[in-house]
Amino acid sequence: MKRRLLPLNALRSFEAAARLGRMTVAADELAVTPGAISRQVRQLELSLGVQLFEGPKNKPLLTAAGKELLPALSAALDQIDAAVSAVSDDANGILDVSCFSTFTLKWLIPRLYDFNSRHPEIDIRLSSSDRVINLDRERYDLIITIDAASDCDQVNVLSLFPERLGPVLAPALATAIQLLKPEDLADKPLLHTKTRPNAWQMWGKAIGYEGSVPSGAEFEHYYFTLEAAIAGLGICVAPWHLVIDDIRLGRLVAPFGFHESSYRYVAKRSRQRDKKLDNFCAWLISQAEQTALPTGVK
Repeated sequence: MKRRLLPLNALRSFEAAARLGRMTVAADELAVTPGAISRQVRQLELSLGVQLFEGPKNKPLLTAAGKELLPALSAALDQIDAAVSAVSDDANGILDVSCFSTFTLKWLIPRLYDFNSRHPEIDIRLSSSDRVINLDRERYDLIITIDAASDCDQVNVLSLFPERLGPVLAPALATAIQLLKPEDLADKPLLHTKTRPNAWQMWGKAIGYEGSVPSGAEFEHYYFTLEAAIAGLGICVAPWHLVIDDIRLGRLVAPFGFHESSYRYVAKRSRQRDKKLDNFCAWLISQAEQTALPTGVK
């Protein structure tokens, strides 16, 4: 049977735009401009003689033809990627890793020098995001995130460590306000984070404290909230693994220690066979096991 030849770049551009729902996001994934994505999609439409998208350009909708083409095309491209990986499965090249921004800054990057020294042939390409990423929809090799503890036994999900939460503040502020029991927080300056609005409630549940949580300054990301706490602006609830170095260096203190929440840090890996990814996952597990525990936890 004579095969119909269609431009592969156009097929990839349409698949990414249709799967992700936006030309700009597809352009980021394929490392091209949104204009290039639009041109490739238009080329495919002309080749097929059908319209694949309709509606506004900033958020186009799939036509009936586009909806029919997408699932088969996604499966075919996944098969191509798997076949290429199977014959070129070596330990060299790039790994695309996505991780929450503050965890990337506070935990992963300070440890990456060790991986780079062990595996200089592997280039870790980091992408930071505070939104939930679907590994099946976006082409990352690995996603480091937090999940409910009960969901951590899935295939291709590596459990790193439980999340442990505790209030932290600058030593000078701790001396000034004298926190002796959780009830003392009631009239103190508490800090909040938009990306984790339930942090104080989760900590209270972990220790059995049911007191109300006063409102206070709110920051866009955990990193900003932690910097505000270090600067003495107030008290924030933080996961242990984000403040290890700040506590060790005396920039923060944790008057009530840290207690496990209902979350765990996990790494969700691609299903494809990949020696580079195997090496990185083994290193990641090793680093998680070597990470210091809070005082009093064994």
